Amino acid sequence: MIGKTAVVVDSAGYLPQSIVEKYGLLVAPLSVELDGEQYLEGVDITTEEFYERLASAKSVSTSQAAIGRFIELYRQAAESGAAEILSVHIGSSISGTVQSARLASESSSVAVTVVDTGQASFAEGLCVLEGIEALAEGKSSAEAASRVEAASKAVGNTFVVKALDLAKRGGRLASGEDASAGIPVLALTLDGMKVMGTATTLEEATHLMTKNVEEAAQTASGRRLRVGVGHGAASEIAAALRARIAKIEGVEEVIEYVVGPAVGAHTGAGTAGAVYLARPVLV
Repeated sequence: MIGKTAVVVDSAGYLPQSIVEKYGLLVAPLSVELDGEQYLEGVDITTEEFYERLASAKSVSTSQAAIGRFIELYRQAAESGAAEILSVHIGSSISGTVQSARLASESSSVAVTVVDTGQASFAEGLCVLEGIEALAEGKSSAEAASRVEAASKAVGNTFVVKALDLAKRGGRLASGEDASAGIPVLALTLDGMKVMGTATTLEEATHLMTKNVEEAAQTASGRRLRVGVGHGAASEIAAALRARIAKIEGVEEVIEYVVGPAVGAHTGAGTAGAVYLARPVLV
């Protein structure tokens, strides 16, 4: 809890555990189904176990965080003394989690502000960070929500998906996008995944991703970038990318994260990339 405001998030933002613990965040897990067996992300299955099983799985799908879980978390927050709740989540165009949160908020004994980030993975996480830091500065839930929404419009991302067929099968690749030639360098937008360019090697892809972040830093109008570098079973690629990005002038912080089952089910093993946000966010 931050002051008298409890913050509820979902598991798809992939915030480091240190941040979850520091701010007392309450996490609603999304679920993943592998060959007919359902697991709660971060509860019934670890990220390592997921990618091991994904390699031989014949079917994989994901489901939104359940309404019942939100009802329980909102009740828990109220019983802990929260006067209000800020609930920040994965984009509604990607998951039905926001709808679950909104329905659950109707039965909450304290006011709940639900925010749709329009983002997923650590792009969502960066938006959450803006909200909790606003609360830590003494801002109201409404002001924190405004900062989250501003961040959601400004956050950028660049990444590679090695198992691209999983992304296509899950419907996450926007129609008409061609990723057949070389290694695609992608960006997740409100319209789905967009192909931003292609590379013939992973080394070249890493260079292109670094260049995208560098260009963002150069156009940040004196502000500095907070960057998240993460991966799904591709730690070596992420490490190389992190080393390059850390040297970019204008990058103030690099946070490492791991892509879990809710997103990894659609992107597959071998995913690596960066998300970035110029700060302070202009509200």
